[in-house]
Amino acid sequence: MEPQGAACGTSVQEEAKGSPLLSDQVAGVTIMLRNVLSPGGAEGLALVEGVRWLPVECRGSGNGDTSHEKKVVHELKKSTMTWNVTVLVSEFILQCMIEPDQKTIITVSLALIYLTTLIGNLLVIVVITIDLHLHTPMFWYICCLAILDIANSSNIIPRMLGILLFNYSNVPYEPCLLQLSMVGYLGLMEGNLLIVMACDRYIAVVYPLRYPSIVTSKVVWASIILVILIGLVFLTPYLVYVRELSFCHSNISPYCFCDYATLVQIACNDDPKYAVLLSTTTVITATYGVTLIFFSYYKIARAALKVSSIKGKQKVFGTIFTHLPVVTLFYLPLIISYILPGVGVKLSTEACNSLIIVAILVPPMVNPLIYSFRNKEIKSSIYRLFTGKRTNPEITDP
Repeated sequence: MEPQGAACGTSVQEEAKGSPLLSDQVAGVTIMLRNVLSPGGAEGLALVEGVRWLPVECRGSGNGDTSHEKKVVHELKKSTMTWNVTVLVSEFILQCMIEPDQKTIITVSLALIYLTTLIGNLLVIVVITIDLHLHTPMFWYICCLAILDIANSSNIIPRMLGILLFNYSNVPYEPCLLQLSMVGYLGLMEGNLLIVMACDRYIAVVYPLRYPSIVTSKVVWASIILVILIGLVFLTPYLVYVRELSFCHSNISPYCFCDYATLVQIACNDDPKYAVLLSTTTVITATYGVTLIFFSYYKIARAALKVSSIKGKQKVFGTIFTHLPVVTLFYLPLIISYILPGVGVKLSTEACNSLIIVAILVPPMVNPLIYSFRNKEIKSSIYRLFTGKRTNPEITDP
């Protein structure tokens, strides 16, 4: 017998009636099927759409062939292994695997982190924008960092809170890819901006007299544009590869948000190029980022040793010892969570969740404290903003 509700050659639109459907067109056709195999081998009901170039014949002559649907499923699975097939799901399910007894603590912590991040970074942006005395290269970089921090947290935390509080675990395909792209792009931009800021401090400390002529407004905006473009260059192959991923087995992610590494894990593509891309770009960006940042601070430390003033040395080394932990907190979890799986080292789901969350969410919260609120000029501007009183701050570096 033919599949209920659909005969061979019926249109794709009829699939909406809720019955299995197989088009008798083979080449260049897009079809929709139900009853694809789940990872455990049982037949599920997940809707799989966007299957292209499927070499399956339409059988079922009406003579009692009740195995037709299972044969279709078998041919679908077989074809995904032997042909260049892309199976797209309509949505992903984010399980956000967290121990039940920790759910309340994590939810409250996320809410506090988000509020702290928003308030701190918005305050930095407002103060730098309205105070003309802060319209200098260093503070423009800090302002850009605050914008990235707000965007990064807003891309992740609201959806995580929705999952934990209201069980909004279903994410449509396109919004999931958008979140994935923003996670990667904002991370790349922030890493490159930290490099630029370290180089800016290097020039300010090592070449203080030449600093105004070297770091001009044109140089500042050119460096910001360069940060944006480098992020786009590294992001482009991810956008291409993620569209090639085929989800013929599962659309369930154990993590709390969509990211490239997770989709590669649950996809049924066996080509190693998808994991190699992640490991390669992470190694490249982390290597040149950490190298340039630590080189800059090494030069700053050497210059500080030549300063005769004890107070001057304390100020410079205080800057180094507060900036480096933030940089380490940004890079180290990403290196562990992305590079190690790429070379075959397995990490537990809880470990990956924790590392990625720490790397993405903690730096935006502490960056205003490290880069801004320690600075006397910014503290003075905040004081004037809320009290209306004028002060004469001592000019210091963050």
